[in-house]
Amino acid sequence: MSSSYFSDLHIHVGRDWKGKPVKITGSKNLTLTEILKTASRRKGIDLVGVIDAHAPRVQEELIDLIDRGYAIEVQDGGVQFESTLLILGSEIEILDKSCNGPIHVLCYLPTLKKMREFSDWLAERMTNIHLSSQRFYGSGRELQEKIQDLGGLFIPAHIFTPFKSLYGKGVHKSISEVLDVNLIDAVELGLSSDTEMADGISELHSFPFLTNSDAHSAGKIAREYQELQLNTLSFEELKKALKGEEGRRILGNYGMDPKLGKYHQTVCSACFWRVESTNSACKNCGSKKIVKGVSDRIKELSSHSSQPKRPPYIYQVPLDYLPGVGKKTYEKLLDAFQTEMAVLHDTSLHELSDVVPQQVAQSIIAMRSGQLTIEAGGGGVYGKVSKNLS
Repeated sequence: MSSSYFSDLHIHVGRDWKGKPVKITGSKNLTLTEILKTASRRKGIDLVGVIDAHAPRVQEELIDLIDRGYAIEVQDGGVQFESTLLILGSEIEILDKSCNGPIHVLCYLPTLKKMREFSDWLAERMTNIHLSSQRFYGSGRELQEKIQDLGGLFIPAHIFTPFKSLYGKGVHKSISEVLDVNLIDAVELGLSSDTEMADGISELHSFPFLTNSDAHSAGKIAREYQELQLNTLSFEELKKALKGEEGRRILGNYGMDPKLGKYHQTVCSACFWRVESTNSACKNCGSKKIVKGVSDRIKELSSHSSQPKRPPYIYQVPLDYLPGVGKKTYEKLLDAFQTEMAVLHDTSLHELSDVVPQQVAQSIIAMRSGQLTIEAGGGGVYGKVSKNLS
């Protein structure tokens, strides 16, 4: 009997259980255990992909959770913690002779044993196995083949962001320049694009699209996620969903309006003035530090071909993005409805109005139907939700 599950497959570990950095820019409080507790108890996320699971001390923390009975390995892959399944992943940076700039990719493996085997292999091809998003000294295709041999999943990360992505700064026009397209299981869109934008590029039509948070702190978990139809929680069920096999599938992508992304529009990074071209100086301040926006980069690559049938892309923002939702209001909502997913998907206007001010309740309902007014971001600065409903 299939059910729907919420999934965020790109979450960083800030510190390991010894207090040592893993993702240097990540929160000091963001340990593996904190991620699992937040996902299960506060966010209501059923599958979480922790993409620093290659780090040996992160593995030690997981083994400790298993030994003490707080987590258990699932037969078909993954580790169950309370109501959340952990998917073991690794974000890796590629810069081989086919790359004109560094590219980040996501690698997921079914079991702790497979991940430890992968870590041993990576340690011989990486300067520091204990840190996140480290450079892989080998080719992208070599990495893909290793993941395939281990029964894993290979997914290019945030493919449009200006830095460290496949289409990034404009140096690559095709995935096939860098990777074997037959060994790609899905692509991750990133925060500044959506399904309609990405499907302007015909070579992406054959890949499933993922929307993940790329969270560096507990609060950012599930700022983007997807809903999956699965028979149960396991790595193999996730793999089937990405392939659309045996009734398993992606039901929908929930992501922020691309205008909220910090790289959506082309701007001057010195004064954040909106500019039309990266080839000229900023008319406002004269700086030549222009960051090309994802929207403009996609337009360069688009062929305007007919678009494939996709799961719906539903615009959504984290609760704390909404005007009027501060820490106290957020806690009131969770006290009343248990998890963020419950608030975002299941509550009525009447139920919300009994707990929070009417304007906040209306904003949550308006968000579900795409009626929020968005002020666009760019150049490394996020957009924001206007106080006025559209």
